[in-house]
Amino acid sequence: MESQISWHVELMVKPGQLDDFRTLTSKMVEFAKGEPGVLVYERYISEDGQSVHVYERYTGSAAAVMHLRAFKDIFGARFSSMVERKRFMVYGTPSAELKEILDGFGPIYLSLFAGFSR
Repeated sequence: MESQISWHVELMVKPGQLDDFRTLTSKMVEFAKGEPGVLVYERYISEDGQSVHVYERYTGSAAAVMHLRAFKDIFGARFSSMVERKRFMVYGTPSAELKEILDGFGPIYLSLFAGFSR
C-alpha cells in the first residue's frame, strides 16, 4: 500500500489580490473535489486576509503527482501571480517523481517517526 502524502503551505496574498484569490480558490476547491486521490484540500485565511495556510492530503504520491500536473496546467500561473510562498512543509515519503516536482517549491521534507491517524 502506498503511503499517504500531505503538505502544509504558508502563503501571503499580494496586495490588491484578495478578491481574485478567493474566486480562484473556490474554483480550485471545486476542481479538487473531482480528483479521486485527494483526501483533504483545505484553505485557512487570517482575519486581515493576508495570510493563507494550505493543507492538502493525498492517498499517495501518484495522486499528488496527478493533482500537481493538473493544477499547474489549469491554475498555476494565476495562483502564483497572486501569492508569495513563505513556507512549504511536506509530510510523508514522496516518490522520486513527486519529489522532483515538489523540489521546485523549495520544501522541507519531514518523515513520520511516531504517532498515528485514524
